[in-house]
Amino acid sequence: MKKVKNLIIGFGKAGKTLAAFLGERKEEVVLVEKSKNMYGGTCINVGCIPTKKLISLAKNATTFEEAVVIKNNLVSKLNNANYQKLAQYDTVKIIDGTARFVADDKVEINGEVYIPENIFINTGATPVIPNIKGLELSDVIHTSETIMNLKQLPATLTIIGGGFIGLEFASMFAKFGTRVTILDSSEQFLPNEDDDVIAEVLNSLQSLNIQLQLNATIEKIENNVIHYSASGQQKTISQDHILISTGRKPNIADLKLENTSIALTPKGAIKVDQYLKTNVDHIYALGDVNGGQNFTYISLDDFRIIKSQLMNQQYTLNDRQAIPTTVFLYPPLSKVGINEKMAKAQNLNYQVFTMKAALIPNAKVLGNETGIYKVIVDAETKLILGATLFAEHSQEVINLFTLAINNKITYDKLRDQIYTHPTMAEALNDLLK
Repeated sequence: MKKVKNLIIGFGKAGKTLAAFLGERKEEVVLVEKSKNMYGGTCINVGCIPTKKLISLAKNATTFEEAVVIKNNLVSKLNNANYQKLAQYDTVKIIDGTARFVADDKVEINGEVYIPENIFINTGATPVIPNIKGLELSDVIHTSETIMNLKQLPATLTIIGGGFIGLEFASMFAKFGTRVTILDSSEQFLPNEDDDVIAEVLNSLQSLNIQLQLNATIEKIENNVIHYSASGQQKTISQDHILISTGRKPNIADLKLENTSIALTPKGAIKVDQYLKTNVDHIYALGDVNGGQNFTYISLDDFRIIKSQLMNQQYTLNDRQAIPTTVFLYPPLSKVGINEKMAKAQNLNYQVFTMKAALIPNAKVLGNETGIYKVIVDAETKLILGATLFAEHSQEVINLFTLAINNKITYDKLRDQIYTHPTMAEALNDLLK
């Protein structure tokens, strides 16, 4: 048995940032990662970076085959850079292997048992594989992670699941030239969004010739043929490739948590308090594995919470404010705060500002006039309650609204700001009149 000060399980955003912070403080750290292909975590290897690179290249009319090579080179460089960043610290030891709990205070790695003072679990999330007869992952049936291993563009692709991950892949493959069909079990497309935003997103999908089938119940998959029912009718569809996009779940299968007293949430995440501490005093859970939003920037903020405690500060989960999100469609769909549907449900006294993206000069410059800006404002205080932006560069502009919400900046301050031209942000002058 070997005693160690800090054990970090998983090389994701929170874990690697924490390891670097502890390394700078000359603290002993053992960081274990079961796959060399995952140095740096989900985001840079099988998530945000490779998908957004492919989306960007599809937009620029690069062939899929060329794009895959470019994407792979980028991922390889980032993977290696993340390893080297931690390897430079004398007190940080990186181990390739699987960590399994033997007890609350003991973890086995590659046959050796470690007794850490502090344990930080950062194993992320993994795709959900639904219980569908005949469903087995293969060279033609993929998750959101494995489909990026394709080297040739599929002629046809069916995506099971119409959530945001599925929509991103649908738009990206369609942009490359694949004929895409989405089978979604929901009765309504994007049920949490406002109707005018939904209409704009549907128009975008239709412009890419993406077929959307709602109320779809998958019965079985047989020889690349999907058997499903929709609106009381039995249907089949045969495609070159199938993408299973039915959500993600905390990645805890290999941890052997049954050997511990660590508590889980009803959804199978590791349960934590506002300090990200589990019910076991010296064990913490950071990133997707604790059931929070599956974004790399949330994992980074989880690190900030741990860092705050190590430095005797008081930043906790309870201090988080509005968090922006973006789905990288064509154009991107970005949101923060509440939308009009939520404002109505809460009986708020609100004002709505809307503007079609076609009225923004830079949308014309960028060559995509699709979309809408929509902002919800408190009618009395002038404070911004939320914004939904479906337009080019919305992933950048949404941060202005996030800053305003979190710092209680009234909407007229954004309205009267001087912006550079031509930009998508300058639309706020006219939008918020």
